[in-house]
Amino acid sequence: MVTPFKPIPGDPPLWHGRTDAGERGDTRRLFNVVREIDSRTEVAASGAPVLLGFACDAGVKRNQGRVGAAEGPHAIRRALANLPAHDIAHLFDAGDVTCEGDDLEAAQTALADAVRRQLDANAQPVVLGGGHEIAWGTWQGLRAHLDARGDRSRVLILNLDAHFDLRTARPGTSGTPFDQIAQACEAAGLPFDYACLGVSRLSNTASLFDRARELNVIHVEDTEMQERHLEARLAQVDALIADVSHVYLTIDLDVLPAPVMPGVSAPAAYGVPMPVVEAIVSHVHHSGKLRVADLAEYNPRFDPQGAGARVAARLAYRLL
Repeated sequence: MVTPFKPIPGDPPLWHGRTDAGERGDTRRLFNVVREIDSRTEVAASGAPVLLGFACDAGVKRNQGRVGAAEGPHAIRRALANLPAHDIAHLFDAGDVTCEGDDLEAAQTALADAVRRQLDANAQPVVLGGGHEIAWGTWQGLRAHLDARGDRSRVLILNLDAHFDLRTARPGTSGTPFDQIAQACEAAGLPFDYACLGVSRLSNTASLFDRARELNVIHVEDTEMQERHLEARLAQVDALIADVSHVYLTIDLDVLPAPVMPGVSAPAAYGVPMPVVEAIVSHVHHSGKLRVADLAEYNPRFDPQGAGARVAARLAYRLL
């Protein structure tokens, strides 16, 4: 279900930070401009960025991963709160979709409905996870929004990830969302335009590479995603975006190297450098075709110093 954020008793308010009232000029931070809304009854202003949380790691647990990502949205918001607002005049926080026990499918349906409602209001949703099972919910929300308008134009699913997440076993997990999307596209007679950048050969079995080839997935391995490759990768992203009408960007934070992002279920031994990931995120954001984005897999339980939360917040900031 979708709930406004509820603070832990004794905790300070979620959206709070430093006050520089005695300084000259614009000293606003995000906690100064955010407005918390209940997405069951309210929507963000047209054109404004809106945060949604997906407090769920049932899919990670089903996928035999390290649980704790359900706590991610809370921690990322805390890291966002004290960042300077700069040109962000308005920011809405629509609360969390929470997963009750193992009821993953109900949580994904609730997330889809929350995303659709914000898109219908012409807001710009950024969804904070939560495991990568978030993708099946986010995509369904985008698809419902487009279907209601009779829009069957092409949607690029751009995934920055060490994993294909194309597992075919069911029920769904954090490892199945893009296979679920592929099947839904086939059933609806829609193209499946999926690109996965940052794939680790050592984190995906041969069967997953076979499934990617079967579905004509565009992929780039992490060894070709280093800073020396950035110009080529941005050109590739431009070419992918040029062929579609809409973009759904999903960022699995385990695409980053483990020293940069330790707080994930499956830390990357090699990974894609932060400057490359951030450049691609900013590039897509400025394309004019980004409709919805999410960040997945941040797990505060394995990030005792909070460094990963700050990394996740920086990427989220680029999308606001």
